[in-house]
Amino acid sequence: MRAILTVIGKDKVGIIAGVSQKLAALEINILDVSQTIMDDYFTMMMMLSMDKNSDFEKIKSELNEVGKDMGVSIKVQNEEIFNAMHKL
Repeated sequence: MRAILTVIGKDKVGIIAGVSQKLAALEINILDVSQTIMDDYFTMMMMLSMDKNSDFEKIKSELNEVGKDMGVSIKVQNEEIFNAMHKL
């Protein structure tokens, strides 16, 4: 199963490391990543690959906690749902 992860927040040291470490602990592979800084705001989008039997709600909850600890917003969506929401 593939998923889209987004991170938005004030830029500071360690955001990529914190998110990547949590994904590794959850045995989620990063397929692609794009990140930029606009003014003082950090934005990142990742394409993830995870086992189709993964507990998606648990993953969302754990990533949400990481985001709270770092002071950023982390959202993760199933790729199919993401694509359906963003069709023209």
